[in-house]
Amino acid sequence: MRPRPSVPARRALATATALVLGLSLVACGGDDDAAPDAETRTFEADNGEVEIPVAPERVVATGYAVPALLEADADLVGISEWSRGINIMTAEDRSSYEGLDKVAGETAASTNYEAIANLDPDLIVIGVPVPALVDLDMERLEAVAPVVVLGPTRPDKWRELTQRQSDAAGVLGSFDEAKATYEARAGELRETYAPVLDGLAFGHLGGYGDVSAGNFQREFAGSWGTNVAGDVGVDYYGEVADPQGGSSDVSEYPSIEELPESLGDADWITYSVEDDGTPSEAVQYVLDSELWASLPAVRAGHVIPVRYTEAATYTSALATLDGLDEAFGVAFATELG
Repeated sequence: MRPRPSVPARRALATATALVLGLSLVACGGDDDAAPDAETRTFEADNGEVEIPVAPERVVATGYAVPALLEADADLVGISEWSRGINIMTAEDRSSYEGLDKVAGETAASTNYEAIANLDPDLIVIGVPVPALVDLDMERLEAVAPVVVLGPTRPDKWRELTQRQSDAAGVLGSFDEAKATYEARAGELRETYAPVLDGLAFGHLGGYGDVSAGNFQREFAGSWGTNVAGDVGVDYYGEVADPQGGSSDVSEYPSIEELPESLGDADWITYSVEDDGTPSEAVQYVLDSELWASLPAVRAGHVIPVRYTEAATYTSALATLDGLDEAFGVAFATELG
């Protein structure tokens, strides 16, 4: 990937953009109307239309906005914790992550409003789902700075979400570069593995089953464990029996007794593992069952562990692509020659 623009360079570009907007407004509407519009713009967020700076210089980010804005080199002054993504951050992003003030833990309810106010932000980007807003005092946040809520819906929608978050923070240039790099890499792998993936029906065992309830997570196309593999050409068959919106549209939690019915038609089965390649307790519970051993794909040895299935940005998803390339290279070594 080419080096990302420095913060001063991006600020200069943003300032130039603002000046161009201002000049355009002068030409169209006169001096009296130009100044305010040159400094702010109306942004459509999950919480409605919000007036935000054209070139924000002190941004606070929480939730899913944290990795997106770290990677895009936004002018961050504070963030929430994002422990789930630390292992797939680049060294540069992890250093930035560790050096920034933390204004919340892993949940919206843990938000430290005083810490946010002390950072004097000019923009707050809340990256949590709309239902989680009940745990936030929005009026208190809005009294500090403009607040845009841009949270996740379906797992595979991180592509659009990170674009909107980058747009709000004024760093679309870095986003576009990361997207292009990811798409080029995914295209390479799609071409490499097309001869062996074509016509195969895949199933996926996710990492969030509940052992105490005796169930497992079946993920379909568009879920966390499958969406990046889909960009490589993997075809995940089937669909959720009772979609309820969000992630429930692409994953479900059958009882372990339903394993043969759920995954019995799969030619190959992928399954989520931790970043170090080990299965979670929920996955190991399924792998140890006799019903798993009885599946046609398992008996044929057609199972593939997949790492980094929680990637939610283009840069982190490059790690997922590398993991898929490594795993597919082993699984299809004979077919690929």
